[in-house]
Amino acid sequence: MNAIARAIDALNEGFGRLIAPLLAVITLIVIYDIAMRFFFGRPSDWAFDITKMLFGAHFMLMAAYGLRHHVHVEVDVVKRLLSLRGRALIELLGYVIFFTPFIWMLLTYGWRFFERSFTRGETTYGMVSIPVYPVKGVIVVTAALLLLQAIAIVLRAIQVLREEAA
Repeated sequence: MNAIARAIDALNEGFGRLIAPLLAVITLIVIYDIAMRFFFGRPSDWAFDITKMLFGAHFMLMAAYGLRHHVHVEVDVVKRLLSLRGRALIELLGYVIFFTPFIWMLLTYGWRFFERSFTRGETTYGMVSIPVYPVKGVIVVTAALLLLQAIAIVLRAIQVLREEAA
């Protein structure tokens, strides 16, 4: 069980480190667009759409990395008062009751959202038609990575509950 949790952590750690530099690419595109506007009086036709989609993808794809490092909002005020077993139980119940159904919905509806966009060949509006479905596919990838990270957290909570019971 611990090996599975470590493998999931390693996957999300590696994926997060791979995606993190995307922010530098977004910044370079914004600087390019500003330079075009400032020096030539005309922004590019594609930069705004690309940066919007890349930032959305970056935000979504870093979610599992953030969950792995516990940077999301948690109810630490209550958890801090509990024993190690109580914390593990709260975490287990929270993920099973609230998190898992949300992620399941994100996976199923995200897949439909992506599939509809892909089959229609959806693109952005404007002079440059940029395909939209890759960014919508990011929703599915994000949901899968978040679900995996939640599994790792639940496995650790179960491990704590087993150790405390022994």
